Amino acid sequence: MALLPDTLEEVSGMEVVVGSDLIWMVNDSGNSAKIYGYDLAQKKIAKTIAISNVSNTDWEDLASDNNGNLFIGDFGNNGNNRKDLAIYTVTNLSAIKEDSTNAIITSFYLSDQNHFPPRKKNRNFDVEAFISMNGFFYLFTKNRSSDFDGTTKLYKLPAKEGRFEAQLIASYKTCDNEHICQITGASLDHSTGNIALLSANKVWLLSSYTEDAIFEGTIETIELQHTSKKESITFKNSKTLYIADEQNKFSGGNIFELPINN
Repeated sequence: MALLPDTLEEVSGMEVVVGSDLIWMVNDSGNSAKIYGYDLAQKKIAKTIAISNVSNTDWEDLASDNNGNLFIGDFGNNGNNRKDLAIYTVTNLSAIKEDSTNAIITSFYLSDQNHFPPRKKNRNFDVEAFISMNGFFYLFTKNRSSDFDGTTKLYKLPAKEGRFEAQLIASYKTCDNEHICQITGASLDHSTGNIALLSANKVWLLSSYTEDAIFEGTIETIELQHTSKKESITFKNSKTLYIADEQNKFSGGNIFELPINN
């Protein structure tokens, strides 16, 4: 475990990227449009890159692919009323030597949302977790419905420049306590295809699925025995996860390692 610097007190996304020795992180709404490369061994931010052509409306997660590209999810939507959802692609991250760069923009809308905002009992359009897999983005919602039942919805859209409809393809019920069952982060192990979903005190490991039937394979629930504002998760390797939580007045602002069995 390590204590993150104050610059990352509102860490909302974290990703290990092919070709880089750093752990890449972002903060959520109200913060700069910057990505931070954190050196865990030195316990410090080793590189900061500003994304010059976009703003940070509400950056909520990071993803990557096998080619060293980093994806920034600007889709936080607490009020379920946003119409400017986007994902920003930073190509060939490890080759960037400057302290700023431009991103490729993928904008999208959700196929089943017709009201902005919908009625409180239908507010399940806040996306705070995603992965990149096989040329597509897969988005997981953080359910904010007044009648919370643990359902996270899964959407799919092309991982390329342009504007697209994110198609609803599946859903899954985690558990029924909104304080510990909302999905706040996701990560993909590119070597195994395993997916990790995060909440305030749980990790769900998804494996042995086929194609887009992500919730129809094996799902293992790991109880973390510790509840905090955890919003960031990434695979260090196939046997270990990194997890980070936000700071508050009394705790948080940590990065943890979690061993897992595959």
